Amino acid sequence: MSQAVKVDHWYYINGIDVASQNCAGTIAILGDSITDGRGSTTNANDRWPDVLARRVEAAPETHAIGVLNLGIGGNRLLRDGLGPNALARLDRDVLAQAGIRWLVVLEGVNDIGTRLEARERNESWATAEDIIVAFEQIIMRAHTRGISVFGATMLPFGGSFYFSPDTEADRQRVNHWVLTGGAFDGVVDFDKIIHDPKHPDRLLPAFDSGDHLHPSLVGYAAMAAAVPLSWFAISQREGCQAAHGHDGCSSLIR
Repeated sequence: MSQAVKVDHWYYINGIDVASQNCAGTIAILGDSITDGRGSTTNANDRWPDVLARRVEAAPETHAIGVLNLGIGGNRLLRDGLGPNALARLDRDVLAQAGIRWLVVLEGVNDIGTRLEARERNESWATAEDIIVAFEQIIMRAHTRGISVFGATMLPFGGSFYFSPDTEADRQRVNHWVLTGGAFDGVVDFDKIIHDPKHPDRLLPAFDSGDHLHPSLVGYAAMAAAVPLSWFAISQREGCQAAHGHDGCSSLIR
């Protein structure tokens, strides 16, 4: 059509179900603007889930697996923001999707960071303990569907408008639980990978997009490289039976 116009947003398409002969299933990534790709290049597909998807596709043991980006800018675990909170949207966005076998969760920074604004408004806010309980609920609900759940530590945000001594203390408290609590089926320590060793409460300058909260493209690539593909390396038939109990299946990609 001569009148066709290219646009940069998907106004009507939320996702695509794909019937897969290989029956490998899909990795869902639940997150906020860091997963949604704030600061990435428009139409270049260089968000960290995009880079992970290319790694998954290139590896023989995982090449048939889909990767679903479920990041929403401003998303929180416990309270609505620019969209519904993660606990409220878990059923629709993850558990009800076809072929989901694995869930990676990177959430919590907005729950912690927005407490400064909540204080000014004399509103309540999420504590570290609240965030931990939310993670436990996500894990429990996903496990009842046979979905393996992998956690990720929160990235540092020193120098950003989210930072204060107590928000940093809660970030450290939650990250310690993620790493040592044993609730997740596996953990990737994004904090260790991306923080500045000289200033652990800040992103490494090369990994900082400039706002001290969202990673740069190099930072996103480092995050994607840190996710163990061994989490998802299973045989074709094992994946089919675990996800569906029979040979027919579908996976969701985005």
